[in-house]
Formats: sequence, C-alpha cells, structure tokens
Amino acid sequence: MINCIYRATEGEGIHVGRPQVFVRYQGCAIGCLNCDSKDTWDFLNTSTHTTEEIVNLVHEEGFKGKIKFVSITGGDPLHPKLLPGVIDLAKTLKNHGYGLNIEAAGARVVDELFEIVDFISFDFKTPSTGVKTSVENIRKIVSKYADKAQIKAVVYDRDDFHAALQIRTQMLDEFPQSKVAWVLTPCYNTEEIFPMERFQQIISWNEEMGGFFRVIGQQHKWIHGPDKKQV
Repeated sequence: MINCIYRATEGEGIHVGRPQVFVRYQGCAIGCLNCDSKDTWDFLNTSTHTTEEIVNLVHEEGFKGKIKFVSITGGDPLHPKLLPGVIDLAKTLKNHGYGLNIEAAGARVVDELFEIVDFISFDFKTPSTGVKTSVENIRKIVSKYADKAQIKAVVYDRDDFHAALQIRTQMLDEFPQSKVAWVLTPCYNTEEIFPMERFQQIISWNEEMGGFFRVIGQQHKWIHGPDKKQV
C-alpha cells in the first residue's frame, strides 16, 4: 500500500540535500508520540500498486529516470504486511540501476532487504517518542551494516540526548572499530517553525561530551515549514 511517491531532496541525516524519489508506504504500528507523519499509520483498505506500476511512477517522478536514487520510507516499510512488496520493489529497482535508501524505524532488522539496499537509516527511539528500540537491533546494525548505515535519534531534551549517548557509548565499547554514523536530529514540536534554542542546546551538549554525534536538522522543515508534506 503506497501513501505517495514524490521527488524531493533528502531533508535529514548524512545525505541531506541529495535529490531522490521517495516511495512512502502506508501503514505503521510503532506509535511514536512525536511522529510527524501520523497520516501514514492506518493500514487502509485501498487499491494497491503493482511493483511495475511503482517503478514506472518512480521513473516519471524522477524526470524520466534522470534521478537515480530512491528512498523507501513510511509508515513502516518493514512491517510484515508491507515487507514482501518492499523486498520485491527493492530488487526490481536495483535491476533498473537505482540506488536505494531504506528508512527503518528501529523495530526490525531485515537482512534480506538490508543486503540489497545501498544505505540504511536506522532509528534509535529516545524517551520522548514513547517507544523503545531493542539494543540487539542496534547491535546488529553497528556490527553488520556499519559501512552503509546511520543510526538516527530524534532529541527533544537532555534525557533524549543522554539516552542516545548511552547507547552510542555501549556500542563503541563493544565494537570500537565500527564506522557507523551517529546522527542527532533536533525535534520539532507542533507548529514550531524552527527549534533554534533546542538546536543550540543539542550542539552544546554534544560538544561538551566530545562531539560523538553529527547534529543535523530537518532541512525540509526549514525551507517549507513544519507541516508541508511531500517535500
């Protein structure tokens, strides 16, 4: 089930600014309190797209194939209801010469899919989300996919920062050679145009602790405002 397919530059993480086509799946059962895409939660009984139809839409949206990178997002594209179609789409897009990013909410590690894609953006859920990420899932990313992954945490306050710092420190102790990228994303509250003070605080906390993280805001929200979709 597809929510939408659209062309935009990457708005967050270490590839911010990269032009790509987003394939956003409909359906998520994770339930983050600060989610900015709650319209994607319902598993709607709508008509589905075939893999061929999605590939054709990606081709057209990317200026007839000129843009050759696709980000698969949601919703939760790794949910068991969606996963078979996502894997089939990933294989087909790779066969057509596309680079692939998967936006993973941290709830599942899917080796069959992760070995296909070029990059994995994997969430670590901080306390303000109301959701917990399995340490074992983080461990698998750090140990197995470090060469093509970022672990991204949305930070609202100091408790969130320390939770991210704690898991990063634990993984560094276990895997000191791992090169996985660790990213902090300052949280946007409802109707908040730009969380400047929070952004500054997170940068300061990070520097005080040694600068282990890359602090990267959500560029698309600065440019288009916090509520605009498909950007």
